[in-house]
Amino acid sequence: MAEHEPITHPEEMRAAGEIQIGKYIDLRGTARVTPAGLICAGIAGVAILLAAAALVRASRR
Repeated sequence: MAEHEPITHPEEMRAAGEIQIGKYIDLRGTARVTPAGLICAGIAGVAILLAAAALVRASRR
């Protein structure tokens, strides 16, 4: 990721990584997230876990 890209949100957090495996495989990844995005992802994760727990409990009856 280029250092000179403008930040679109004042609280935006960025991460970049690169992994090289052998001679021919080169993996690169970038991520951008805001604190509000992290909170929404956490709420979604909890909702999925609660739904899965309800399904497991219902299947045991």
